[in-house]
Amino acid sequence: MVDVGTPILQAPLAEGARDQTMVLNMGPQHPSTHGVLRLVLEIDGEIVVRLYPEIGYLHTGIEKTCEAKFYQQVVPLTDRVDYLGPMANNLCYCLAVEKLLQLEIPERAVWIRVLLTELTRLNSHLIWLGTHAMDIGALTVFLYTFREREEILRIFEAVSGQRMMTSYFRIGGLSMEPPLDLFDRIQAFIKTFPEKIDEYSNLLTGNPIFRNRLMGVGHLSPEDAIALAVTGPTMRASGVDFDLRRDMPYSSYEKFQFKVPVSNRCDCWGRYEVRLLEMRESIGIIQQALDGMPGGPVKADAPKIVLPDREKMKTQMEALIHHFKIVTEGFNVPAGEVYQGIESGHGQMGYYVVSDGTAKPYRVHMRYPGFASLQALETMCKGRMLADVVAVIGSIDIVLGEIDR
Repeated sequence: MVDVGTPILQAPLAEGARDQTMVLNMGPQHPSTHGVLRLVLEIDGEIVVRLYPEIGYLHTGIEKTCEAKFYQQVVPLTDRVDYLGPMANNLCYCLAVEKLLQLEIPERAVWIRVLLTELTRLNSHLIWLGTHAMDIGALTVFLYTFREREEILRIFEAVSGQRMMTSYFRIGGLSMEPPLDLFDRIQAFIKTFPEKIDEYSNLLTGNPIFRNRLMGVGHLSPEDAIALAVTGPTMRASGVDFDLRRDMPYSSYEKFQFKVPVSNRCDCWGRYEVRLLEMRESIGIIQQALDGMPGGPVKADAPKIVLPDREKMKTQMEALIHHFKIVTEGFNVPAGEVYQGIESGHGQMGYYVVSDGTAKPYRVHMRYPGFASLQALETMCKGRMLADVVAVIGSIDIVLGEIDR
């Protein structure tokens, strides 16, 4: 039953349309809505006349919760927003706070951040490809992508102790030095991964059913993509050549060589092609990070902000005092405001952090790409078949955790 106050019902129907169109719900339990998303659809037979996304079923209040936590305690909260790209969330938040602190991060920590963030991008794209293919009916690809994702999660577990909610990046660097065999494990993974991408492509790219379900479906022009603030692969698949890693570099991305895949197809197929190419580019960035990994510490030299090493805490009184005060009282951040954006797997992610000079943030606002992509859904689906809605939702790669937060 549709709520009386649902905006899609407020606009008057066209003359004679009352007997021709039907309003129905898709979700929030529908598996192909990629989370607890409810779509209110007005359809004329099988054709979508209007579409209204109803969100808020997963609301956690994370932004408000950040105001009650010390700055370092916010890091575990960021893992749970876009739960498919936790290290990208960690990175964006840490970079924002480090700007306020004017903290210089050791080069080794910066490069490890890039390395793990690109692995996070692969993790996110693998989930997208597997679930998107399953939406269309290709179950085998789902099993294959989760096979490779499992290897990435094992790497995350080795480095942080957690498979998904890693909280490995910290304000001032990393929580600890990575395991001795970590780089060898990552090297072994990326050595075989290009063959896996070829395997996905062989199963899907030439598949006539998959092609017909995506080609020409979900059209989004470059003008509409910009007007609706769509970012990431969805924007680049509409011919807009923009990537924060290249155009507004952060975390030493200017030192890496990579291409930004762009497609002029402006449809679901273009989004599929762009993400496959992005996975190949991420492999190249990871390889460069492994080859050029600098030595040195993984934490900034800021004893009143960064927790000391465990051994120092056990043997040096000053380190023990710093540890105790940071954990119990936090650290004050100079008053000011800052915005930091990064290029996550879904698009442009941004953190706006306001400090009032205390140990807790005055305001933390998160800009995640899924919300803007979702508002473009009606533009992409209007006039299409009802079955096309499923293909379009999968192509924009939304995560309801970041939309509701």
